[in-house]
Order: sequence, then structure tokens, then C-alpha cells
Amino acid sequence: MSQKPGSRQGSFTSRPPPPPPPVIPPPPGTPPEPRSNPPPLPTGASAAPPLVPRRRESLDTNNTTAGQGSGPLNDRPLTGSPNISSRSAFRSVSSNCASVQSTSTSMTSPPPSYIAGSVGGVGSSSPATRPASAFSTLPTSSPSLPSRPNTNTPESMSSQPSLKARGEDAATLTRTMELRPNLNLVPKNQESHSVDSRREDLRGSCLYEAKSLTQDAFKVLHEFYQSGQLCDLELKVGEKVFKCHRVVLACVSKYFRAMFTSEMAESKQNRVTIQDIDEYAMELLIKFAYTGKVLITVNNVQPMLYAASILQVEAVAIASSDFMKTHMHPTNCIGIRQFAEAHGRSELIKMADKFIQDNFQDVVEVEEFVSMTTEHLELIIASPNIFVESEIQAYEAVMKWLMHDLEHRKQYLARLMAHVKFPLLPASYLMGKVEQEPMMKKDLDCRDYIDEAKHYQLFLSGVYPTVKLSERLRPRKSCAGVMFCVGGRGGTGDPFKSIECYDLRNNRWLTISEMTTKRRHVGVVSVDGLLYSIGGHDGNEHLNSCEVFDPVTNKWKAIASMATYRRGIAVASLNGPIYVVGGLDDSTCFNQVERYDIQSDSWSFVAPMNTPRGGVGVGALKNMLYAVGGNDGTTSLDTCERYDPHVNRWTFVASMKKRRAGAGVAVLDGYLFVVGGFDDNSPQDSVERYDPVTNTWEVLTVMSRPRGGVGVAALGGKIYAVGGHDGTNYLNSVEAFDPISNSWDSAAGVQSGRAGAGVTVVDCLIHSIRKQDKLHLSSTAGKL
Repeated sequence: MSQKPGSRQGSFTSRPPPPPPPVIPPPPGTPPEPRSNPPPLPTGASAAPPLVPRRRESLDTNNTTAGQGSGPLNDRPLTGSPNISSRSAFRSVSSNCASVQSTSTSMTSPPPSYIAGSVGGVGSSSPATRPASAFSTLPTSSPSLPSRPNTNTPESMSSQPSLKARGEDAATLTRTMELRPNLNLVPKNQESHSVDSRREDLRGSCLYEAKSLTQDAFKVLHEFYQSGQLCDLELKVGEKVFKCHRVVLACVSKYFRAMFTSEMAESKQNRVTIQDIDEYAMELLIKFAYTGKVLITVNNVQPMLYAASILQVEAVAIASSDFMKTHMHPTNCIGIRQFAEAHGRSELIKMADKFIQDNFQDVVEVEEFVSMTTEHLELIIASPNIFVESEIQAYEAVMKWLMHDLEHRKQYLARLMAHVKFPLLPASYLMGKVEQEPMMKKDLDCRDYIDEAKHYQLFLSGVYPTVKLSERLRPRKSCAGVMFCVGGRGGTGDPFKSIECYDLRNNRWLTISEMTTKRRHVGVVSVDGLLYSIGGHDGNEHLNSCEVFDPVTNKWKAIASMATYRRGIAVASLNGPIYVVGGLDDSTCFNQVERYDIQSDSWSFVAPMNTPRGGVGVGALKNMLYAVGGNDGTTSLDTCERYDPHVNRWTFVASMKKRRAGAGVAVLDGYLFVVGGFDDNSPQDSVERYDPVTNTWEVLTVMSRPRGGVGVAALGGKIYAVGGHDGTNYLNSVEAFDPISNSWDSAAGVQSGRAGAGVTVVDCLIHSIRKQDKLHLSSTAGKL
């Protein structure tokens, strides 16, 4: 591209500068008047350019000459200014001239690098010969600053000694430029229109913050309050009058803010009367408004929470609620809940309900229990989280509440009994106590509940083939039992002897006493509240040893050993005795079955299976023992067989839809569930359910991931799949299957990822287990 005379290579096409305005000289002897614009120049003199900072390195005496810049920015047009480092200029102005308003140059909006960038060296062309760039215009005036004599005219410049003559170098010139207060750092139109320029401008700013100002100011306001100075309001509460400041109360209380900033009559009154607020609580809240501090005690917390709720002092209301949470007791929890409900404290309501659920038996025994509202009692009884050891306690709690005022409360009988799980009552109690209750006999809905319970009991005994599923068939979490995860192995390959148990109410796993022996591919079963761990592999050899765990004493003890050393066994209890089925060692898959007699602590063989099965799954259902899948030493199996202890014989039943070994098996609602496993070496995510009445298998919703060597058990009406191996990793995740919704949901994971663990549910209470990681409950809670 051809260059115009005087233009610089690489610059934008520029236009000629506008002609200078006519110069009218002042009369002789007239002193110059202060003006915002610079004084006119003599005829023929060129205007001194405004100072625009440029990069410091361009002042190096070894720099390139004009039109031969050393960097990409040096090829861009200037506004005709001397070259000053933009960074140093910004720092200088920030520290020395933060408040000075400088003259600005009107420019279009280039990128930020153009704002204070220089494109020429020290030897660049003079302002008189340099063409105006597209970014430059005439300097704008600054009305707030008086004009100064123009020392940049050719005459004045020529009269000044040169840098060399004065003995100054480029660095000295740079410092001198930086200290000038009238630097034109950012063009005016950049300040108005460019976000980037505004950010750039902030670099030349300094934000000062007096961090203690607010605190100091409120200290002074508190002193004014104490001395009664500058008070513009009198608050009358009961017999007391408090002199205070409207603005302080409005800052802390939304109630007063609305009062004083609206057209209410109180906004113009010097004295305001507050009704139904405790005087002492009001005094504490006023002091809190000035100091941010308040002393909450057992004696003042209720009036404090009431006043803070009414006056909308949310910080004090939350603090009072938290104080109540820590001082809750069976004797006051219902009153606190009613108080919280009256004042809309939702978090306190939830905390009170949880406390009542956790301490249900103690709450039922106090006087306050019978004062519960119908709605509140229904909410508590309907919850699966109330802590009861038996459904009998829930039934008797409802009866106690009804009998306190039978005449008025009998209308709520069916409504409340709908949440009692009658099918889970012991048959003897159901028939001898509940069915004989006159109120129950007279109410048709209650008679239906009793009939449902009878039907379920007959279903469990095998008389009825099916039962309709409902939430009344699901036990409450506290009395559903405790699930144990025993042994197995993880990523190191070394077997575990650690044990974890699952707290269903709080969805967490707890560590308890370890076994005496490491065991992987171990068989476990629960009988009469005890946990049996049988066989497996300890990392060196196959085991025939057995041990039993008592959750009450938190101790393991050895029992008689099996006759066969094996791992990958399946264990189940059928009508008392324990059966150990199948398994394998390093060379053989077994079809052998041994039976353990608990009373005599002895083992005996029963009829073997028709097929050897290592990694087999077993479940006891309707007085029969079912063995499903496994591996016969060659391939994974889909075949299943059933053992009848009365005839001591195994017979084949319908085969599964998929082959699987190392699957988990559980029994629930009269069905046999088979979960995961390996098809040869491929882990499975599929789930099947067997109906013994129709002798058919049904495919259910798959798990979230494949699980081979998974531990499975039924707990609280759901099927839990614990750990396993997905083909790549040992898993610590746990998921639960709900047969009613045919869906899986995640649950808390075990602490150690493991496969080949034994999983079973023991009929005990979680709080009866002496945990290694004990939960320390505070015993210092006061009573309100």
C-alpha cells in the first residue's frame, strides 16, 4: 500500500488535521485570564500535544527510529504525544495524583492496548509533520482546572536546555513525566463508552476502606442510647419507656423499618407503644440492635423468640431456635413444637419432630403427650422413622391418646389406626388384644385393618399364596433389623476380617468388632439375633472354620467346624437348622450340603444337589431351600433346584433368564430375588424374581451398574445390593430396590469397597450394638 508523505508504515489511513482557530491577541499589557482552554499559540507555531503515556522501554536511547517500531504496537498511530510508559504513569498517578482531573483527548474506542500505547521511538516525527491519526482530535477543555502557560511551544522548548545539557537521562525524564498531575491517561469518549477503558482506569484508582468505621460508629450510637443523646423515639413497652434512635431500630428490625418508612401514623409520632411484648425481652432486643450481642438463657428464650419473631429480628430468632434445639427434652419437646408452629419457625418444627421420633417411648410417657393435636400425632405415627422396638408400642401410644378424652377423640380412631402396621403385630397380640378391643370391633375401617393383618399372617405361613403389598406391610426403620456386611476382599486382593453394619434410620454404616479370621467368599446367615460366619478363604487357604457374633456383647466366638474346606458357599436357615450349600476349592466345585444343628453345635451331611455349584446363591422360601445359578467348573449356570427337608431331596425348578454365578439372593414378599453376579467373567446388572406359585421368573429393573460378587439382603421392605465388582473396580456403593415402584435408589456406601462379602440382616436393634465408633450424646441438656 502506498504511503502518504509523512505517514508511518503500518499506521491507519489518517486524515489531515483541522485548521487551527484564528488567534486574537490580547491588548498590550493585559494580564492573561484564567481559562479552561490552553492559550492560543503564535502564528505558525504548532500545538503541543497532550501527554499520553507510553511504554517505558521506548525511551531507551538504543531504540529504533521513527517508523521502525520494535514491537507490534509500535506500528500503530499516535495522537502526537511524547512517549511515556503507560504502566509507570498509571502507578504514579495512582499514588501521587489520585484526585487530579486530567485533560482528556476525544478518541474512538480502540482496544485497551491503544489507550496509552506509543508507536514511535524517541526519534519519531515531530507533531508539525506527523499526520493526525484516526484516533486523535483537538484537546478538550477542562473547566475545573486553570490554564497554564504553554511551555511546549517551539520557542519555549528551544529555550530550555536539552537532556544532555542538563545531564539528565531518559529515566529522569520518565519520572518527571510520571509526577505531572495533568496527564491525559484515558480519552473522554473511552471513559463513557468502553468497558475495557473503565477497567483500565480503575488501575489508577485507590479504594480506601475503614474497616472499623461501622463498629466504631455503633459504639458511639450505643453511648448516645445509654446517655439519651440525639434520641428521636420513645418506645413504651408495658410499664417501661425506652429512648432510642429510629434509624438503628429500622436497620435491625423489618417490623420497625416498615413502620418508620411508611405512611403509618407511628412514623410521625415521637412515642410508640408496643403491645404483647415482654419488657425484658424488648430491652434485650434494643441492646442487640446497638451492640449485636444478646444473652439467651433457659428462662428468657421463649419470650425472646416470641419478641424476635413478632418484630422480625431474624438473627435473634434463629439464635433462640438453635438454643432451644440444644436444650430439647421429652418433657418440653411437644411444647416447643407447638410454640415453633405458632411462630412459623420451620427449622425448629423439624427439629422438634425429629426429637419426638428419636425419643418416642420417653415422650409417650410424659404428661405433655396427651396434649398433642390430632394432626401432630397423625404425622408422628405415620412416619417410618419413629423409634419403637415393636409395632405394639405404636398401637398402644395411639390408644393412650384416644382414651385421654374418648368422648371427643373417638372420631379420630380410624384416621389414626390407618397408620398402625397391624400386619406386623405378633399374631397372639393381634388376636388376643387388638381384636377384642370394643372400639376396634365397632369401627368398620378398623375391622378391615385387622382382617388385612390376619391375611398377611396366613400368607407367611403358606396358607395364602399371595398378598397385596402396602406400606402397612413395611416395618418401621427402627425395628426392621440391622444389615451386616462381613469380610470379602478389596483392591489389594487381601481378604477382610472387618465388619460393617447399616443404620437404616440414619442411612449410615458403622464399624463393629472384627472377626477372628480373614474371610472372602464367606457364607453368612442370621438366626435368633446372632450372626454366623462360615467357611471362605483367608488369603492362604480354604477354611472350614465357623464363628458367631452376638450384637449385644459385641463379641465373636468359635463354633464347630464344617467337614469340608470351601469358599463361594451359600448359607441359609430353614426352620431352625443352618444349611451350607455348594462352594469350591482350588480344584473342585461341590454339590455337597451340610446342616448345622445350633443346639448340639454339630454338623451333618444331607442330600447333595443334582449339580455342582460354586458361587451359588441360596434362599429359604415357603419351607423349601432354593439353590440358583453358580458355576459347575466349566461355565456359569442358569439352572435352579429346590430342596425339601421333609423328603431330603433336591428337584429342578424353572431356570433363570440369564446365567450367573456369584449373584446375591434375597427373599421378600413371598418371592425369590436374584441380583447381579457373573456370566463367566462378565459382571451383570440384571435382576430377576422367582414366583414359587407359578414356577416362573420375571425380569425386573436393572441396577445402576454391574455387580459381580455382590452381597444382597432384604431390609425394611427393600432389596439392598452391597458392593461387588463391576469388571474394573471393587465397589463400595450400595443401592436399594423397591418392589412396589420397581425402581432402584442409592443408599449410603460401605466404608471399604469389597466383593465376595457376606450380607445378611440380623433381628436386633441398632442401639443395642456396641459400636467401635460410638456416638457421644450430650447428657447436659437442660429443661425449658
